[in-house]
Amino acid sequence: MSGTVLLIEDEESIASVVRAYLERDGYQVVWARSGGDGLAELPRHAVRMIVLDIGLPDLDGFEVCRQIRSRSSVPILMLTARDEEIDRVAGLEVGADDYVGKPFSPRELVARIKAILRRTEGDGSPQDRLVLGDIELNPSAREVKVAGRPVELRAKEFDLLEFLMHNRGVVVSRDTLLDRVWGMEYAGGSRTVDVHVAQLRSKLGRPDLIRTIRGSGYKAVQP
Repeated sequence: MSGTVLLIEDEESIASVVRAYLERDGYQVVWARSGGDGLAELPRHAVRMIVLDIGLPDLDGFEVCRQIRSRSSVPILMLTARDEEIDRVAGLEVGADDYVGKPFSPRELVARIKAILRRTEGDGSPQDRLVLGDIELNPSAREVKVAGRPVELRAKEFDLLEFLMHNRGVVVSRDTLLDRVWGMEYAGGSRTVDVHVAQLRSKLGRPDLIRTIRGSGYKAVQP
Protein backbone atom coordinates (compact mmCIF):
# COMPACT_ATOMS: atom_id res chain seq x y z
CA MET A 1 0.00 0.00 0.00
CA SER A 2 1.07 3.60 -0.65
CA GLY A 3 -0.42 4.70 2.65
CA THR A 4 -3.79 5.86 3.92
CA VAL A 5 -5.70 8.84 2.54
CA LEU A 6 -8.52 10.32 4.60
CA LEU A 7 -11.15 11.58 2.16
CA ILE A 8 -13.64 14.02 3.71
CA GLU A 9 -16.32 14.57 1.06
CA ASP A 10 -20.11 14.51 1.33
CA GLU A 11 -20.92 14.02 -2.36
CA GLU A 12 -20.99 10.27 -3.00
CA SER A 13 -20.44 10.57 -6.76
CA ILE A 14 -17.22 12.56 -6.29
CA ALA A 15 -16.01 10.44 -3.38
CA SER A 16 -16.53 7.21 -5.33
CA VAL A 17 -14.47 8.41 -8.29
CA VAL A 18 -11.66 9.80 -6.11
CA ARG A 19 -11.61 6.64 -4.04
CA ALA A 20 -11.42 4.42 -7.12
CA TYR A 21 -8.49 6.34 -8.61
CA LEU A 22 -6.59 6.41 -5.31
CA GLU A 23 -7.11 2.71 -4.66
CA ARG A 24 -5.97 1.96 -8.22
CA ASP A 25 -2.69 3.66 -7.29
CA GLY A 26 -2.32 1.56 -4.17
CA TYR A 27 -3.66 3.92 -1.52
CA GLN A 28 -6.01 2.81 1.23
CA VAL A 29 -8.92 5.26 1.46
CA VAL A 30 -10.93 6.09 4.58
CA TRP A 31 -14.05 7.97 3.51
CA ALA A 32 -15.83 10.37 5.88
CA ARG A 33 -19.04 12.09 4.77
CA SER A 34 -18.86 15.06 7.16
CA GLY A 35 -16.33 17.22 8.92
CA GLY A 36 -17.16 15.74 12.30
CA ASP A 37 -16.74 12.20 10.99
CA GLY A 38 -13.43 13.16 9.40
CA LEU A 39 -12.10 14.60 12.66
CA ALA A 40 -13.18 11.40 14.44
CA GLU A 41 -11.48 9.15 11.88
CA LEU A 42 -8.14 10.98 11.86
CA PRO A 43 -6.73 9.58 15.15
CA ARG A 44 -7.95 6.06 14.28
CA HIS A 45 -5.64 5.62 11.28
CA ALA A 46 -2.04 6.26 10.23
CA VAL A 47 -3.15 8.92 7.75
CA ARG A 48 -0.56 10.01 5.20
CA MET A 49 -2.73 12.54 3.35
CA ILE A 50 -6.09 14.28 3.75
CA VAL A 51 -8.35 15.28 0.85
CA LEU A 52 -10.84 17.76 2.30
CA ASP A 53 -13.92 19.29 0.70
CA ILE A 54 -14.83 22.83 1.78
CA GLY A 55 -18.61 22.52 1.35
CA LEU A 56 -19.48 19.97 4.05
CA PRO A 57 -22.91 19.54 5.68
CA ASP A 58 -21.81 20.29 9.24
CA LEU A 59 -18.48 22.07 9.76
CA ASP A 60 -17.09 23.77 6.70
CA GLY A 61 -13.72 22.67 5.36
CA PHE A 62 -11.93 25.75 6.70
CA GLU A 63 -12.95 24.92 10.27
CA VAL A 64 -12.09 21.23 9.79
CA CYS A 65 -8.67 22.22 8.44
CA ARG A 66 -8.11 24.57 11.36
CA GLN A 67 -8.95 21.83 13.88
CA ILE A 68 -6.74 19.29 12.12
CA ARG A 69 -3.82 21.73 12.13
CA SER A 70 -4.20 22.19 15.89
CA ARG A 71 -3.28 18.54 16.37
CA SER A 72 -1.53 17.28 13.23
CA SER A 73 0.82 18.32 10.42
CA VAL A 74 -0.48 15.71 7.95
CA PRO A 75 -0.66 17.24 4.41
CA ILE A 76 -4.09 18.58 3.38
CA LEU A 77 -5.41 19.04 -0.16
CA MET A 78 -8.64 21.06 -0.25
CA LEU A 79 -11.46 20.61 -2.79
CA THR A 80 -14.07 23.21 -3.58
CA ALA A 81 -16.60 24.24 -6.19
CA ARG A 82 -15.85 27.87 -5.35
CA ASP A 83 -13.07 29.35 -7.44
CA GLU A 84 -12.63 32.68 -5.68
CA GLU A 85 -9.08 33.75 -4.80
CA ILE A 86 -10.23 34.70 -1.30
CA ASP A 87 -11.27 31.07 -0.70
CA ARG A 88 -7.93 29.75 -1.92
CA VAL A 89 -6.04 32.16 0.29
CA ALA A 90 -8.29 31.37 3.27
CA GLY A 91 -7.61 27.66 2.80
CA LEU A 92 -3.86 28.25 2.79
CA GLU A 93 -4.06 30.55 5.80
CA VAL A 94 -5.76 27.87 7.92
CA GLY A 95 -3.16 25.27 6.96
CA ALA A 96 -3.94 23.61 3.62
CA ASP A 97 -0.97 22.55 1.49
CA ASP A 98 -2.72 22.77 -1.88
CA TYR A 99 -6.07 23.55 -3.47
CA VAL A 100 -8.04 21.97 -6.35
CA GLY A 101 -11.24 23.45 -7.76
CA LYS A 102 -14.22 21.40 -8.96
CA PRO A 103 -14.66 20.04 -11.53
CA PHE A 104 -11.24 18.41 -11.57
CA SER A 105 -9.50 15.54 -13.32
CA PRO A 106 -9.09 12.55 -10.95
CA ARG A 107 -5.72 11.85 -12.56
CA GLU A 108 -4.60 15.41 -11.82
CA LEU A 109 -5.82 15.04 -8.25
CA VAL A 110 -3.74 11.89 -7.75
CA ALA A 111 -0.74 13.63 -9.34
CA ARG A 112 -1.17 16.58 -6.96
CA ILE A 113 -1.32 14.21 -4.00
CA LYS A 114 1.90 12.50 -5.07
CA ALA A 115 3.60 15.87 -5.59
CA ILE A 116 2.59 17.04 -2.09
CA LEU A 117 3.88 13.82 -0.55
CA ARG A 118 7.20 14.15 -2.40
CA ARG A 119 7.59 17.69 -1.13
CA THR A 120 6.52 16.77 2.38
CA GLU A 121 8.42 13.53 2.82
CA GLY A 122 11.30 13.96 0.36
CA ASP A 123 12.72 11.34 -1.98
CA GLY A 124 15.82 10.46 0.01
CA SER A 125 18.26 11.80 -2.59
CA PRO A 126 21.44 13.32 -1.12
CA GLN A 127 21.50 17.11 -1.30
CA ASP A 128 23.65 19.68 0.44
CA ARG A 129 22.10 21.47 3.36
CA LEU A 130 21.44 25.19 3.13
CA VAL A 131 22.57 27.52 5.90
CA LEU A 132 21.75 31.20 6.34
CA GLY A 133 22.63 32.72 9.69
CA ASP A 134 21.39 30.30 12.34
CA ILE A 135 18.84 28.75 9.97
CA GLU A 136 19.69 25.32 8.59
CA LEU A 137 17.58 23.62 5.90
CA ASN A 138 18.03 19.98 4.94
CA PRO A 139 16.26 19.38 1.58
CA SER A 140 16.48 15.58 1.53
CA ALA A 141 15.18 15.20 5.09
CA ARG A 142 12.70 18.08 4.70
CA GLU A 143 13.89 19.54 7.99
CA VAL A 144 14.47 23.11 9.13
CA LYS A 145 16.27 24.16 12.30
CA VAL A 146 16.63 27.61 13.83
CA ALA A 147 19.52 27.88 16.29
CA GLY A 148 19.51 24.06 16.44
CA ARG A 149 15.80 23.88 17.24
CA PRO A 150 13.54 22.01 14.78
CA VAL A 151 10.77 24.10 13.24
CA GLU A 152 7.79 22.42 11.61
CA LEU A 153 6.78 23.87 8.26
CA ARG A 154 4.03 22.94 5.84
CA ALA A 155 5.02 21.71 2.39
CA LYS A 156 4.68 25.00 0.52
CA GLU A 157 6.33 26.95 3.34
CA PHE A 158 9.33 24.62 3.14
CA ASP A 159 9.50 24.86 -0.66
CA LEU A 160 9.32 28.65 -0.55
CA LEU A 161 12.05 28.90 2.08
CA GLU A 162 14.26 26.46 0.16
CA PHE A 163 13.90 28.45 -3.08
CA LEU A 164 14.65 31.76 -1.37
CA MET A 165 17.67 30.30 0.45
CA HIS A 166 18.99 28.82 -2.80
CA ASN A 167 18.74 32.34 -4.24
CA ARG A 168 19.96 34.23 -1.17
CA GLY A 169 20.72 37.88 -1.82
CA VAL A 170 18.73 37.85 -5.06
CA VAL A 171 15.44 39.70 -5.41
CA VAL A 172 12.79 37.22 -6.59
CA SER A 173 9.46 38.49 -7.93
CA ARG A 174 6.13 37.15 -6.70
CA ASP A 175 5.37 35.82 -10.20
CA THR A 176 8.63 33.87 -10.23
CA LEU A 177 7.89 32.42 -6.80
CA LEU A 178 4.40 31.40 -7.92
CA ASP A 179 5.89 29.71 -10.99
CA ARG A 180 8.76 27.93 -9.26
CA VAL A 181 7.12 27.00 -5.94
CA TRP A 182 3.44 26.55 -6.83
CA GLY A 183 3.72 25.75 -10.55
CA MET A 184 2.47 27.57 -13.61
CA GLU A 185 -0.98 25.98 -13.35
CA TYR A 186 -1.63 27.55 -9.95
CA ALA A 187 -4.18 30.36 -10.11
CA GLY A 188 -4.08 31.53 -6.50
CA GLY A 189 -2.54 34.94 -7.20
CA SER A 190 0.37 36.83 -5.64
CA ARG A 191 -1.45 37.22 -2.32
CA THR A 192 -0.63 33.54 -1.74
CA VAL A 193 3.09 34.38 -1.71
CA ASP A 194 2.55 37.20 0.79
CA VAL A 195 0.61 34.90 3.12
CA HIS A 196 3.33 32.25 3.08
CA VAL A 197 6.12 34.78 3.62
CA ALA A 198 4.27 36.11 6.67
CA GLN A 199 3.84 32.57 8.00
CA LEU A 200 7.55 31.81 7.51
CA ARG A 201 8.61 34.96 9.33
CA SER A 202 6.36 34.06 12.24
CA LYS A 203 7.31 30.37 12.48
CA LEU A 204 11.05 30.96 12.10
CA GLY A 205 11.07 33.88 14.51
CA ARG A 206 13.36 35.72 12.10
CA PRO A 207 11.29 38.56 10.58
CA ASP A 208 14.37 40.03 8.88
CA LEU A 209 15.31 36.81 7.07
CA ILE A 210 12.98 37.49 4.13
CA ARG A 211 13.15 41.12 3.12
CA THR A 212 10.34 42.78 1.18
CA ILE A 213 11.64 44.75 -1.79
CA ARG A 214 8.84 47.18 -2.56
CA GLY A 215 7.52 46.83 -6.11
CA SER A 216 9.90 43.95 -6.87
CA GLY A 217 9.40 40.93 -4.62
CA TYR A 218 11.36 39.23 -1.82
CA LYS A 219 14.99 38.54 -0.95
CA ALA A 220 16.48 36.14 1.61
CA VAL A 221 19.28 37.77 3.61
CA GLN A 222 21.23 36.85 6.73
CA PRO A 223 19.16 38.06 9.70
